[in-house]
Amino acid sequence: MMRPVFRRVFGVGLLCLGIAVAGTLGGSFRADAEEAPPQQLLAKASRPNIVFILADDLGYSDLAPYGSEISTPNLSALADQGVVFTNYHTGANCAPSRAMLLTGVDSHLAGVPNIPEMIAPEQRAQPNYQGVLGDDVVTVATLLEDAGYNTYMAGKWHMGMEPDKLPSRRGFQRTVAMMDSGADNWEQRPYLPIYDQANWFADGERFTLPDDFYSSRFLVDSMIEFIDSGSQDGEPFFAYLPFMAVHTPVQAPQEFIDRYMGVYDTGWDDLREQRLERAAALGILPADTPMVRMETTDDWDALSEEDRSYQAKRMAVYAGMIEAMDFHIGRLIDHLKQTGQYDNTIFIVTSDNGSEASGPADPRGFPQRLGPANLGYNLDYETLGLKGSFSTIGPSFASASASPLAYYKFYAGEGGMRVPLIISGEPVGPQLRMTRTFAWATDITPTILSLTGVSQPAERYAGRPVQPITGRDLTPVISGASDRAYGPDDWVGYELTDHGVLFQGDYKLVVNQPPIGDGQWRLFNIATDPGETVDLAASEPQRFQRMLANYEQYRRDNKVVPVPEGYSQMRQIVLNALLQSRKTIIAFLLTLVVVVPFYVAYKSARANRALPSD
Repeated sequence: MMRPVFRRVFGVGLLCLGIAVAGTLGGSFRADAEEAPPQQLLAKASRPNIVFILADDLGYSDLAPYGSEISTPNLSALADQGVVFTNYHTGANCAPSRAMLLTGVDSHLAGVPNIPEMIAPEQRAQPNYQGVLGDDVVTVATLLEDAGYNTYMAGKWHMGMEPDKLPSRRGFQRTVAMMDSGADNWEQRPYLPIYDQANWFADGERFTLPDDFYSSRFLVDSMIEFIDSGSQDGEPFFAYLPFMAVHTPVQAPQEFIDRYMGVYDTGWDDLREQRLERAAALGILPADTPMVRMETTDDWDALSEEDRSYQAKRMAVYAGMIEAMDFHIGRLIDHLKQTGQYDNTIFIVTSDNGSEASGPADPRGFPQRLGPANLGYNLDYETLGLKGSFSTIGPSFASASASPLAYYKFYAGEGGMRVPLIISGEPVGPQLRMTRTFAWATDITPTILSLTGVSQPAERYAGRPVQPITGRDLTPVISGASDRAYGPDDWVGYELTDHGVLFQGDYKLVVNQPPIGDGQWRLFNIATDPGETVDLAASEPQRFQRMLANYEQYRRDNKVVPVPEGYSQMRQIVLNALLQSRKTIIAFLLTLVVVVPFYVAYKSARANRALPSD
């Protein structure tokens, strides 16, 4: 067994190879201009239950209501009975999005501008760049708890593991929480060597998983237990259910995998086209939506038959993991129906970011196998997705998962930021079936507060000053009272590691940094061109310059700190891992031995690739 220091550093370099394929992201938000409409409580009952379901790394077209071939009958039923948002955006990686979702505050001001594993020391010198939820923001759970709600969480946290940062100290009365960026779905083991163990906590204390653990089943079982434990007091509940599906490692029970064997045998390009056609037929996207082909998408026809079979099974496991999540969501819905609580429950379903492309194109090569093998994983075709197996979908199928959008997680393209959002339930009353209005991650908290009749915090809360909520209440859109949450002059900004975005009206200003992006600012009309294929910067120079000025205002208002010169995700993860180790010199030497050859090979391969055209 490798010692923890060696394991961490040995695997960091291997991890970086995958991340280099996907690169880094862009991230955060703000809006100026008109005040949001007054809070409107749509509930027939004055205090509805709220079930907030958050998938992890779910692509834009991964659910059946958004054009997927994957069977998601329970989420489809919620979509049929609720409102489907087709132009909802979130941050392009996990922890910053979760901070915005739970506070209504921009990720930079909430203390989570990036995951801590990727923050440079120069940035960490600033109090808002710690990568953990700040003390000057209030979670929606705290606000609901103080208003008399029972508050529960079961799932991934990743916003701080110190005692005062645990979810049990941030408004949740009952919790079972995975604290890391990810972990195994079958047993209590880390999925990357940067962690010595899979860190699980229950009600504020370290927790050991049961022997029969599978993440989606276990999290729903826990949530049902929590809800039942408080059902006798007559108070409504807020249930936050952040699943581990479909974050790496992609794993699913055999019966769910079997349903998709053969489905993906025609490859990623065919799947990307099929999903676009279905999404257009459903009205999710304009019928004539164009799309680009990402440079990281391989040539399916050039693969051997064995390679095509392996790649198709990777996607079958991914699809099985999504359907398994849906199945267990159905168990929760059935329980609420059986206990008479369903009719007074509002469901909010979304993802923390777009599809994950960081897995290697072919994980079976010798260098790619070393990292998983170091942790005891295998990549065998026969057991792919089962206990002991490590699987991802890679950049090619990730592009299909985001169809018809460009880019994916860690990037500011639509594929990394535009994700499903469904708001459903009897208490919301009559509503639209679908809306193309722009909506943003910080809108979720004020919408929940509006639906429950709970006031937003003032300038001070619980004896201390707090950041104001800047998201918009979506209930006027849900009710049909308004067709937009943001006016034409309102803007929303976002940044992460110098990837940048500004949304204003139907337009999006965006820069994606290398290695996949080119560092150039571009302008798109994402209402008519969600695939980001036609750059309007030259044809609309005044709009372009005005939005650039607004983006600079966003950076100032939200205390954005640029990355240091030469910054890269790969290097920063390695350096941060070294800082965690007491044996820094030995770890550094090991890192050089392991990482440098892979980095050189990656740069060599990168030099042979051509950048995509718009």
